[in-house]
Amino acid sequence: MKKPSATAQNKETERSAATSSSAAPAAADRSETEDPTASLQTDLDRFRDLALRSQADFENYKKRSAREKEEAIKYANSSLLERLVAIIDNFELGLEAAKGESKQSPVYSGMTLVLKQLHDFLAENGLQPIEAEGKRFDPNLHQAIAHEPSNQFPEGIVLRQTRRGYRFRDRLLRPSSVVVSSGPGK
Repeated sequence: MKKPSATAQNKETERSAATSSSAAPAAADRSETEDPTASLQTDLDRFRDLALRSQADFENYKKRSAREKEEAIKYANSSLLERLVAIIDNFELGLEAAKGESKQSPVYSGMTLVLKQLHDFLAENGLQPIEAEGKRFDPNLHQAIAHEPSNQFPEGIVLRQTRRGYRFRDRLLRPSSVVVSSGPGK
């Protein structure tokens, strides 16, 4: 084996030293600058994501608040209408009693006109009566107070309504009190 000359060894040593010395500080500089930059970028991304989420949460809160306010305004009169419906029930009972006396009497005619005006007013404000007689019993709309056998109607059909139910817009204000058929008597 041949030994490399001293000048060749010196050149090789200088080359490797220059490469390692220039690479080491460059790598150290790069790792030092990349770590803070990378951590700052990570923090920036995290805070940007947090800001976007907070903004989306706030937008959802505003929409929910507006929807709740609109709903509160829409159904604000429900308690008043519920009390008025009870008065109308009594008024209708009085009208039935006056009807028994005479349909031609001016009192009966006047009460009929007032009742019509009340029903029109309530309809204009979103109150609709629930028709129950002859319909299938629906526990979402009707409250069964009794079951009676019937040869005319099958089981589960409303025979008669004892108290009218009402809907206020798209909500149930008061269920109808009904008597339901239990099918043919045995």
